[in-house]
Amino acid sequence: MSDWKNQLSQMVYSTDSGRIEPEKEPEQIPESDGIVRLRRETKGRKGKGVTIVTGLALPKDELKAFAKKLKQQCGVGGSVKDYDIELQGDQRDSIENYLKVQGYKVKRSGG
Repeated sequence: MSDWKNQLSQMVYSTDSGRIEPEKEPEQIPESDGIVRLRRETKGRKGKGVTIVTGLALPKDELKAFAKKLKQQCGVGGSVKDYDIELQGDQRDSIENYLKVQGYKVKRSGG
């Protein structure tokens, strides 16, 4: 036998460990001072206004579930971006009432 055939016959493959997935780093949730802030923005949206909810110190998956409840409460669309909830239109009044019922301290920020 030649050298390369001897090397192939001595190779070992093991499946004991299976596929090794990298460990997930713990989620870095932004710190909150306990106050949920509501603001209205039109910047970069061609004049369309959105209501932005900030200050909810929740993990990403819980924040998405909470955003879904807020969207249903207001009957509008929205999304979660960088731990902020964006809802279409000026929904500050209804969101403020809903959050106060849920036990959050709410402040309006901006103009």
